[in-house]
Amino acid sequence: MAGHSKWNNIKNRKGAQDAKRGKVFQKMSKEIFVAAKAGGPDPDMNPALRLAVEKAKSVNVPNDIIKRAIDKSTGAGSDENYDEIIYEGYGPGGVAVLVFCLTENRNRTAPNVRLAFSKNGGNLGESGSVGYMFDRKGRMFIERTEETDEDAVMMAALEAGAEDIESTEEGFEIVTTPTDFLQVKASLEAEGIEFISADIEMIPSMYTAVTEEHEEKFDNMIEMLEDDEDVQDVYHNAEG
Repeated sequence: MAGHSKWNNIKNRKGAQDAKRGKVFQKMSKEIFVAAKAGGPDPDMNPALRLAVEKAKSVNVPNDIIKRAIDKSTGAGSDENYDEIIYEGYGPGGVAVLVFCLTENRNRTAPNVRLAFSKNGGNLGESGSVGYMFDRKGRMFIERTEETDEDAVMMAALEAGAEDIESTEEGFEIVTTPTDFLQVKASLEAEGIEFISADIEMIPSMYTAVTEEHEEKFDNMIEMLEDDEDVQDVYHNAEG
């Protein structure tokens, strides 16, 4: 992690999600549907579904939308199929980018993703071209307040099985293995700890600075990708 926290990115993303709430709900519904169809409709028996439901709740997806997506996986609509596709490439200035998609129409998705890259000075690469720069990890952010007991948070995270913890002026960044993520999260919640963000992500092992020359195009590219109905998540190694 070493100084490359995502605090500003989290705040910016939450603002964008508020502005595009309907599209966010649609994407979360799709993720829940796919998880429920693959592993069953019971979140207690399906970790992927449990994570998808928690992720949806963290962005205020209503319970009826969550229930409807789960019910759809076993009822009318269960014959729908989505392919998971991961696109890899470089954004302007050489920033590595991973784009995770869920789509029922590859012929629609691929040109849209390619356009977002090419229109903003980036280019798509082959499978594996940038994926090696990222590790799949659980990551949680806890905001620091006047009442925060730093020692208690650090100890609770370590005892829960966290792999790494970073303390900053803004708060705490906790990293886990994907397998331990839900257990660590539940243990910390049982201690009364709340998160401003908690998810399994692709975390970069190296970072690239975005120069002022490329900043606008990079931001435009990420916005185009995140606004696409087939794109679920976008990860990059832009510094800061």
